[in-house]
Amino acid sequence: MGKKLLTAGIYFSLLMIALLFSNDNVIAQDSKKEKKQAAIKALIDSQNYVFKAQSAMPMSGATRQLNYEYDVKVSKDTINSYLPYYGRAYTAPMDPTQGGIHFISKDFEYTVTPGKKQGWDIVIKPKDVQDVQMMSLSVSSEGYATLQVTSSSKQPISFNGIIVERKTKKKK
Repeated sequence: MGKKLLTAGIYFSLLMIALLFSNDNVIAQDSKKEKKQAAIKALIDSQNYVFKAQSAMPMSGATRQLNYEYDVKVSKDTINSYLPYYGRAYTAPMDPTQGGIHFISKDFEYTVTPGKKQGWDIVIKPKDVQDVQMMSLSVSSEGYATLQVTSSSKQPISFNGIIVERKTKKKK
């Protein structure tokens, strides 16, 4: 009887130690998640970030994984878009090398509203770009994002990606 009680006590002690360490791990994970959420919120609030596109989803056709540095750089005074385009265009560009969604806008509306599950919905309406009517960006609190681009001369296209900090060049 004594050996069984001793063995049960050891198992109980080991179980308590395991629970204690796993609880610390959960607390550390929660803390890390909260820090990431705070960092994403700070980027959105500062209006100084980059949407890095990882996949493109045209209206018709398959999703395409992107392996190049396609992005949209957002700052308070400029939107710089360098994205590919897959889908039906209603008018061809004058310059065939300008086939994607490439533009720099200095005159635009920028609206942020709370989104689902502690995320944000951002609407960007460039006023000085003919082709792009609106960009709708849905950002999760973890930094995952979906961008939908509505154009006057092309079918809409969506992109999945992430929000990251915008690196600024240091002046010497």
